Amino acid sequence: MAANMYRVGDYVYFENSSSNPYLIRRIEELNKTATGNVEAKVVCFYRRRDISNTLIMLADKHAKEIEEESETTIEADLTDKQKHQLKHRELFLSRQYESLPATHIRGKCSVALLNETESVLSYLDKEDTFFYSLVYDPSVKTLLADKGEIRVGPRYQADIPEMLLEGESDEREQSKLEVKVWDPNSPLTDRQIDQFLVVARAVGTFARALDCSSSVRQPSLHMSAAAASRDITLFHAMDTLYRHSYDLSSAISVLVPLGGPVLCRDEMEEWSASEASLFEEALEKYGKDFNDIRQDFLPWKSLTSIIEYYYMWKTTDRYVQQKRLKAAEAESKLKQVYIPTYKPNPNQISASNGKPGAVNGAVGTTFQPQNPLLGRACESCYATQSHQWYSWGPPNMQCRLCATCWLYWKKYGGLKMPTQSEEEKLSPSPTTEDPRVRSHVSRQAMQGMPVRNTGSPKSAVKTRQAFFLHTTYFTKFARQVCKNTLRLRQAARRPFVPINYAAIRAEYADRHAELSGSPLKSKSTRKPLACIIGYLEIHPSKKPNVIRSTPSLQTPTTKRMLTTPNHTSLSILGKRNYSHHNGLDERLMK
Repeated sequence: MAANMYRVGDYVYFENSSSNPYLIRRIEELNKTATGNVEAKVVCFYRRRDISNTLIMLADKHAKEIEEESETTIEADLTDKQKHQLKHRELFLSRQYESLPATHIRGKCSVALLNETESVLSYLDKEDTFFYSLVYDPSVKTLLADKGEIRVGPRYQADIPEMLLEGESDEREQSKLEVKVWDPNSPLTDRQIDQFLVVARAVGTFARALDCSSSVRQPSLHMSAAAASRDITLFHAMDTLYRHSYDLSSAISVLVPLGGPVLCRDEMEEWSASEASLFEEALEKYGKDFNDIRQDFLPWKSLTSIIEYYYMWKTTDRYVQQKRLKAAEAESKLKQVYIPTYKPNPNQISASNGKPGAVNGAVGTTFQPQNPLLGRACESCYATQSHQWYSWGPPNMQCRLCATCWLYWKKYGGLKMPTQSEEEKLSPSPTTEDPRVRSHVSRQAMQGMPVRNTGSPKSAVKTRQAFFLHTTYFTKFARQVCKNTLRLRQAARRPFVPINYAAIRAEYADRHAELSGSPLKSKSTRKPLACIIGYLEIHPSKKPNVIRSTPSLQTPTTKRMLTTPNHTSLSILGKRNYSHHNGLDERLMK
């Protein structure tokens, strides 16, 4: 029961497709719709397979920079398999929110900000554990460093200098050190200091009464006195006492100079009502991300001013009212939801529910195609035994995964074992640096998608050689003999439907028996290339005659006209029909 109970703040798996990996989201709200269903407002996390290759290169560069800055190496002593699986644990946070049905939740996981003090193996040792260090913006396709950095590790430790000996001079730059602003051994008593602070508040209230802008913002005496009692007035009073060596008469004369009383304002008074409304709107959207607040809402304010205003704003009644409203809204919303165990995945492969598909060939034959998945190994671990198999990849490739690798694919978005292309990427060789070779590697191969259609458990990269088809002589004969059964045009319109080769073989055997008295003869094999080159050297091709017309004053200048090439000759570059290419006898075509 507790395993299927999901609450606000949980990191969960969402399933939007039976064949694609799970989506990783964080639950922000649980709302009940008018139809009685429960929807979850979630924060989106993205995997490496969800972003472009350019951004993946930037993420790898950022990881190397962190590794160089820190004393402990991040990927030290890791095998190729561990490096491969570590990429599946990396996520990218986004500020994007979306609403998904709660019934699509498939389990819980854990997502944390990358901690540089911990070993990366700690993420691999724990199930359903992920980390992130960058923020992805899906609208503009950019990666940014997360502002919420955990300031731990050697980079954030204070360097404690050695203790100075007696008589040794301090060589540190004094301007960069702290400034003393208070002396606890002052000659004034606490009562005298409190009386001076009361005088400072009174001077501040009188100064606001004289100021026109302040009288508009604080129209009443009570509001002016409250503004004058803020910390900015007290800080100014204590600093004045220290600068005048705690001489009350000298300090009071500074509070009221010749030009009038001193007016001290903090950020709460400097900001207008419209700026305060913008800040509250930005805080509702971005939280305490003050850089984004300044960039999108208050670019004319400094970052220091925004931070100071935030902590002063938290002491106002406005903050207390908003906090009460949010608490009331939270009480009306759902706190948790129970999601039962979902039904079996439709990608399961079983012999009971398999249905024979349509077959290209003769209609009405009782031929049943063999199951090409029988005996096929797992595409990830190459295992041949599993209590349950799942179809994986495009249907025409007929790949499958065992139960363990399928669960890994759904949770982590990749194959458990690295493919050949990833092994070459982890251990680069001179051949992989060739851009022509890398251009043949598809994006699916880089993201763990199937790139082969053979029964061999050996992984192969999808190159041009994979599309080479060698046609045997018997196949060429069958195309001519069994035209009615084969129906090439219909088969070409459905290239993924298997050919009923049993019916074709039977018809070919019958036709071959009929033609046994006059067996089919194939044309002799082609001559080697050296013989053809020698023939062309002895019999060079004649250049076409060029008809040139002499320009005259009466007729305009004509362009060069070439004779029309003769396509009827069977030269090495001439056009030949299907029978000449495949070596079939001419009387077979009749």
